[in-house]
Amino acid sequence: MEPRPVRTPSSDASGDSSGGPEGVAPDRVLGRTFAAVLFDMDGTLVDSTAAIERSWTTWAVEHGVTGEALRNAAGHGRPAPEIVADLVGPGTATAAAARILELETTDVDDVVQLPGVPELLAGLPAHRWAVVTSCSAPLADARRHAAGLPDPDVLVVFDDVARGKPAPDCFLLGAQRLGVDPADCLVVEDAPAGLAAARAAGCATLAVRTTHPDGPLDADLVVPLLSSVRLDAGPDGVRPRLVTAG
Repeated sequence: MEPRPVRTPSSDASGDSSGGPEGVAPDRVLGRTFAAVLFDMDGTLVDSTAAIERSWTTWAVEHGVTGEALRNAAGHGRPAPEIVADLVGPGTATAAAARILELETTDVDDVVQLPGVPELLAGLPAHRWAVVTSCSAPLADARRHAAGLPDPDVLVVFDDVARGKPAPDCFLLGAQRLGVDPADCLVVEDAPAGLAAARAAGCATLAVRTTHPDGPLDADLVVPLLSSVRLDAGPDGVRPRLVTAG
């Protein structure tokens, strides 16, 4: 995908200019207990922006795709095979998709966890969270291991579903594999396509402003980074709260 730069803003969670939390319905997240949390990966748990940019730039040059065409076809959060098919057509899409997978899986040296992620995941029981990504299985494994993310009990990748984000299939499958109702899940995302998928699945949404630092994000609650949030796990589930700066 053509990346947006990951921004690591202040973890001040003071909210919008009116003094309240940012988002279209913060009460759908704060003050609730969720059966599980479904995390996107790139731009949410890990910063892979530089690696993505290098890989797609190389791929575009090799395939005669202009930067403008790549920007117009790509959207952060969309699966790579769908972007490739839009750019090169069906005749060479399979080989072109295999090439971008090769480039991305071998360029992961500077993929790192985003601020707040290690602490957040360390406090969650394995049956209360999953990773739901638009990456293929080999790429998801490469980036997770490079960043040092813990292995989730449930990992949903692009290969597992018929339709990628913004379709809801991936989040519905994540909830199913955890044995919970999607309506009782909180999805954590950074991209509009992922947020649309979560809403379509009936999940509550928490957005981080890593790849989309400006403008509206259609999420119930929006925070700068996951270091702005705590997820308190108890016998009944996971309860999010904001962390006050200072």
